[in-house]
Amino acid sequence: MKYKSIILFGAPGSGKGTQGTIIGDIPGFFHSATGDIFRSLDLQSEIGRIFWQYAGQGKLVPDNITIDVWKTYMRGLEMINKFHPKTEILVLDGIPRNVRQAELLAETLDVLKVIHLSCTDLNKMVERLRRRALRENRFDDAKDEVIQKRLMVYDVETKPLLDYYPPEKLVRVEATQSQVRVLAELLQIIAPLKEHFDLTMGPDAAHP
Repeated sequence: MKYKSIILFGAPGSGKGTQGTIIGDIPGFFHSATGDIFRSLDLQSEIGRIFWQYAGQGKLVPDNITIDVWKTYMRGLEMINKFHPKTEILVLDGIPRNVRQAELLAETLDVLKVIHLSCTDLNKMVERLRRRALRENRFDDAKDEVIQKRLMVYDVETKPLLDYYPPEKLVRVEATQSQVRVLAELLQIIAPLKEHFDLTMGPDAAHP
């Protein structure tokens, strides 16, 4: 079966990870942060070396590698009973990152909503990335040139996704608000989706 999914979409520093983590703690939702998956890779492995080669320059990992690693990881979570696609909505953070990845995932994901965390204040996003780099030891985000590269890659490769998905699946949330106000808006969006999911999937979905 396809994974029922919500995509948290936005530029680096827009708060996808923060909000995704909170939503993932709500019963019936499962947060998948692609960046965390890649950062957990063994640096001695071929995939690990490839990831750091690209991330260290602020570039995206090649699409086929990204999708293969992500699919393998999610299947593993299903096998060890950590992710339950029949009872949980997948909250995606960091994937897909371009139209090609969306096409490669079309047979895997049933996208219910694309939530665009829009941040018009570039300086605020840069400052968020700097603070995160210090807080989480994300050295790949610490350099200004890498941050600027990430933002440029987002504009060129990722932003076109907004035209890929049907307009009725897109919703915009202003990401420069306080975290709690952003969360309040997100809950208003996802609550009806979960209620409908529970109705269509039966009592097991409502009580995993």
